[in-house]
Amino acid sequence: MKVSRFVFALLVCVMAAVPAAFAAEPLLIRFSHNQPVGSPEDVGAQALKAKLEELAGGKVKVEVYPASQLGNLREQIESTQMGVIHLSLQPVSVLTPFVDDIKLIDFPYLLPSDRNKVFQVLDSEVGQEALSPLDRVGLKGLGYWFAGYKLFTTKKNEIHAPGDFKGLRIRVMDSPLLISQYKTWGATAVPIAYSELYNSLQQNVVDGQENPIQTIVLNNYHEVQGQIIQSYHGSMTYILVSNKSWFEALDAEIRGFIAEAEKFGRVSSRENYAVQEKEYIEKVKNAPNVHYYSLTEEEIARFREASLPVYAEHATSDWQKQHLKKLQEAFTGK
Repeated sequence: MKVSRFVFALLVCVMAAVPAAFAAEPLLIRFSHNQPVGSPEDVGAQALKAKLEELAGGKVKVEVYPASQLGNLREQIESTQMGVIHLSLQPVSVLTPFVDDIKLIDFPYLLPSDRNKVFQVLDSEVGQEALSPLDRVGLKGLGYWFAGYKLFTTKKNEIHAPGDFKGLRIRVMDSPLLISQYKTWGATAVPIAYSELYNSLQQNVVDGQENPIQTIVLNNYHEVQGQIIQSYHGSMTYILVSNKSWFEALDAEIRGFIAEAEKFGRVSSRENYAVQEKEYIEKVKNAPNVHYYSLTEEEIARFREASLPVYAEHATSDWQKQHLKKLQEAFTGK
């Protein structure tokens, strides 16, 4: 059949317009976290962004929102459940109210002081299995981002044994496990919002708190806390979570790219933290009116023994008991 010049020209124009009209827009991924620009968490987020965009070759665009720009941590979880945020870094303690089983990593003295062993286990099959309860609340756990061991700090009281906490008011995140931990050691645990913590320490609302050295220095807690104790009693472990339905609906290739980029970001964050941690420790050691010290192995053993009632109280379901045992065996090699 003969096609008129007009129809042919029209077809050519339509065909030429198809790629432009139907060219796929890059997949937009919003990544939120609560730490400042330049922090190890932000360094890891930026590394993930760069690696994912490189792997996807223009198919993906990642926007990183640091410093709680998209809401506080709880609001970020809720936004991730709704699919407004696609990736979010969340501390275990903040996730626990959404799904109780995720609390296992927060048990006192579960993690060894050898961080390489911590990473080996958390990145293994048994560590990944501990993320599976997140599925029940519309989230998918992609990996553990280690933000340092938590330290004890107090205004003036040295801490060498659980009994030294007797009568002290210690600020904790709003976690039943952490509240029970300090109660077991003899302290009164007081949940206080992160944004209010410095003033609460300065005004003696509480006598002390727990946080990694990075958080202590960046928020100047050492200005109002004279005792800083490396205790290895727990860690600030973040979990990178995504919206489960969103993630599982992605093309398999993109999911693979995200997994590879997550690992790259996770390792970048850990490496950056190790470097910055040494600088932060030197800063508090040289700060006026600050006494920094580490618990001895004997002191840690006393704290570990005193923490056993927390395990009995908070490992309640069969799954929690079984998986806690798996983690203990993996961390100790016994």
